[in-house]
Amino acid sequence: MRVGFVGLGRMGLPMCQRLLQAGHTLTVWNRSSEKAHDLIKQGAQLATTPAQLAAQSDIILMCLFDAAAIETVMYGEQGLASVTSTNKIIVDHATVSPQQTKQLAARLPQGWIWLDAPVSGGTAGAEAGTLAVMVGGEASALQQVQPYLQAYAARITHMGAVGAGQVTKLCNQTIVTATIAAIAEAVCLAQEAHIDSKQLATALAGGWADSTLLPIFVERMHNLPSEATATVQTMLKDLTAITDLATLQQTAMPVTHTVYQLYQLAAKRGLENVDVSYIIQTLQGKQ
Repeated sequence: MRVGFVGLGRMGLPMCQRLLQAGHTLTVWNRSSEKAHDLIKQGAQLATTPAQLAAQSDIILMCLFDAAAIETVMYGEQGLASVTSTNKIIVDHATVSPQQTKQLAARLPQGWIWLDAPVSGGTAGAEAGTLAVMVGGEASALQQVQPYLQAYAARITHMGAVGAGQVTKLCNQTIVTATIAAIAEAVCLAQEAHIDSKQLATALAGGWADSTLLPIFVERMHNLPSEATATVQTMLKDLTAITDLATLQQTAMPVTHTVYQLYQLAAKRGLENVDVSYIIQTLQGKQ
């Protein structure tokens, strides 16, 4: 099947590289075409519009920032859905609210199928091909696209109907955002008690506080990175979706609402576009 990929940002670019390395033929589109130059050198074809990409693809993978970007690429002028051909599968790797996902999917042309398939694992996971993908939509459609997702994902889980993948990702982000905030607090607590906070990950390894995130963020919070793997802005977007869903469902999430306020404060202090590890500066009272 012919594969197209829309969105060559921090995640999309390494995902495309993995697809090409796996031997798949790939057409790509990005709002700024210069991001596609390396992929073209590796064998990808560049579409000039989303509509052209859709015309040349049976499976369309998208990795865009938010619902507004998806709306424009799908249904705007020269959008993907402007193509009259049928039997296309849309795979949306963005993290947006389940309600937005269902609304976007409901507008698909006849014969098209929507899979919401947000990912977890960050840029390192995309580069290594170890992403976790949580999918909502038709199981039969997932079977068709799974060989392509396996180019960059180690775990692919079907969670139910359209929107179920997004709910699962929001559960993931509930845990991730709170864990990063807790690590930042623990590092501050250790520093203000005048113990070696750099050894926290080593000291806590194997215990109940250990996690995939612990060694990564203890190190980052001591050596704040110049290149972001996930920004405060991205986490704040996801927290907004989480709290919106919780309000809609009347789900009690007192910890998440407190974490949300911390990320909002970090953004207001000018940290929205830096790596999420910088939230420690908010706790330290730094601007």
